[in-house]
Amino acid sequence: MKGTEHFKVVIKNYLDKRAKEDPMFTVTYANPLKNIDDCITYILNTVRSTGKNGFTDDEVYSMAVHYYDEDDIKVGKAINCNVVVNHSVDRLKQDKNETKQSKVQMFQDTRKMENQRRKNKKEKNNNQQLNLFDLL
Repeated sequence: MKGTEHFKVVIKNYLDKRAKEDPMFTVTYANPLKNIDDCITYILNTVRSTGKNGFTDDEVYSMAVHYYDEDDIKVGKAINCNVVVNHSVDRLKQDKNETKQSKVQMFQDTRKMENQRRKNKKEKNNNQQLNLFDLL
């Protein structure tokens, strides 16, 4: 699936979920004069007008909701471009969990090594202690 098609699916899924959860939005989302293709065109034109290259999920979702909320919104002309959908948020959570697990493992390994070092040192000290009775 192309990035732009995936972007459309992500936006549509968000809007569908929002319509299920928000009865007031359900009414505006059901407007027969509105469609997902024009919504995407509106978002792309809005993004282009800002001159920025990156937006948070919430910023993009609010543009989509705004498109459906306004009756007399200017969509703009279609833009031929590719949209990159960033999935790093989900990956970031997974990376944090993996990093946390690896840090815990490193801590446990360090503790084991430290305990082993102490044990070896103690044994070495015990072996080096002279027993006066052995000298007789």
